[in-house]
Amino acid sequence: MLINRVAGRTKNHKAFCFKLFCLFIIKSHFLQDLETFFVHYSGAISGGKDSLALWDILWRLGYQSDGIYIGLGIDGGIQYSNTSLSLTEKFADERGLTLHTIDVLEKYGGTIPEMALRSGRGREKPCSVCGLTKRHIMNLVAREGGYDVLVTGHNLDDEAAVLFGNTLNWKTGYLLRQGPVLEAKQGLVKKVKPLCRFYEREMATYALVCGINYMYDECPHSVGAKSIYYKELINKLESERPGAKLSFYLSFLQAKEEGFLATYDMNVTLSEESGAAGEKLKICPSCGQPTTVPGKCAFCRMTTGSR
Repeated sequence: MLINRVAGRTKNHKAFCFKLFCLFIIKSHFLQDLETFFVHYSGAISGGKDSLALWDILWRLGYQSDGIYIGLGIDGGIQYSNTSLSLTEKFADERGLTLHTIDVLEKYGGTIPEMALRSGRGREKPCSVCGLTKRHIMNLVAREGGYDVLVTGHNLDDEAAVLFGNTLNWKTGYLLRQGPVLEAKQGLVKKVKPLCRFYEREMATYALVCGINYMYDECPHSVGAKSIYYKELINKLESERPGAKLSFYLSFLQAKEEGFLATYDMNVTLSEESGAAGEKLKICPSCGQPTTVPGKCAFCRMTTGSR
């Protein structure tokens, strides 16, 4: 029993502190998925508080959890990437945890803003290039490292905003794949989002309670992002109907369990560009990663300048 293990209390004890409550929720909802963990780190995700809090939770629960920090080369006048890397290294050192660092400039010859400018992707904003790069590196390193699960720090606010955008634009491919657990298949490592039921403010509280020093600033390129706009809209709804955010997300998960989107083939994945249900996965001849298109994957085409 978690509470006995962590705090030496009986299972009927109601006076849980907030930190123990977070540990209890993670353990009870994701016990079957907590095998060997790989926690990825990216400064573009919630300023670092969610990923650091999640790593702290897994560490406190006694699970093997290594981290990867992806150096995106984003400055924005605040040394964004350098600062977030420094905080992540300090966090790992204090707990004796293993941190893998991948620098995109060193490995691929350009920072995220430089690759976005060079490739022309994203309509003068590097967000799509950033997402493509992180997904590619996270899956690649997890596969090569032999990790069973790739864990990300997406919280309820993140998931509700994504769900709202996908529902608004009726992106059935993305709706099909959205959920707390995405099973491994065809070269894609299993992904788990243990924080998906926690509000962003709750994870900020956890970080504060545990004394976790994280990157407070948002990514300089997030200004005007649709995800931020969707979060603002949902926050307005939440302010008038407390609990609406959680109800929206959990009702979606329940609908999926009851057969919503069941007519779509679970063995068919997303088109790289449109997000609609696309072709079955192939293998990129350049990097060996899964891709939905013949020939090189989108990441390799972007980094090599090929079409």
